[in-house]
Amino acid sequence: MAVGMVLIFKATRVVNFAHGTIMMVGTYFFFSMSAMAQILGVTFWVSVPFALIATGLLGGLLERILMRPLLGQSVFSMIMVTIGLISVLEGLTALIWTTEAQYPPALFALKITFINGVAVNLQMFWSFVVGVGVFILIAAVLFLTRTGIALRATAFDQSTANAMGINVPRVFSLTWMLASMTGCLAGLLLAPFNSLSPALGHLGLSVLAVIILGGLDSIRGVLIAALLMGWLEAMAGHFLGGDWRGVMPYAVVLAIILVRPYGLFGTREVERL
Repeated sequence: MAVGMVLIFKATRVVNFAHGTIMMVGTYFFFSMSAMAQILGVTFWVSVPFALIATGLLGGLLERILMRPLLGQSVFSMIMVTIGLISVLEGLTALIWTTEAQYPPALFALKITFINGVAVNLQMFWSFVVGVGVFILIAAVLFLTRTGIALRATAFDQSTANAMGINVPRVFSLTWMLASMTGCLAGLLLAPFNSLSPALGHLGLSVLAVIILGGLDSIRGVLIAALLMGWLEAMAGHFLGGDWRGVMPYAVVLAIILVRPYGLFGTREVERL
């Protein structure tokens, strides 16, 4: 989820607060398509690419209808649109799928195995592997493809990128689509642990601590900050009790940003006053 939010911020300089809600809608797409696959007698795995594509198209549509008309306007206006989008998407989801908890099929086995005496949750383990794989794939796209070069150029200076022939609106659209697809994949991996309801999108807000710690525009920072936050949660829960599990990581984030307001690896911006 954090990678998707950073991608949008890098390209548009806007924090997409609705990213978690888009993730939730994409998971509902998967839930409906997997139910249809069961009726047709085929494996639910065929629903995964369709859900990813549908969520990517949703992200591109939202960017085209809601965000692109605001190009050139204040960043605050665009942020407020993403906040309002949370209520709209949650309301539509409740109308279409109701607010009752649903249980889509898990991509991996929901069981515990022991490796050298250590209990390993297979769904969680493979979710980690998939997450790292997606991170490597996106990093390769950013640094080894023409699309990635266009995105980084747009993130550096939109006006100069446009003057050099880069289609900036198209870059924005592609970024929203890619970020929405990564969000959908995160939802597919998270839903078996949390169940699926409109409230699942609220998990997207918890990711803000990760991207603030790593740096709003740093892909590398996302990976390191996510691992650090996960480790802090586990250690706080083990040594201090479950009540501290959700508190300690945010306390550490607050302490770090007091010293480095731009995050561990974020770009340090100097403005003339």
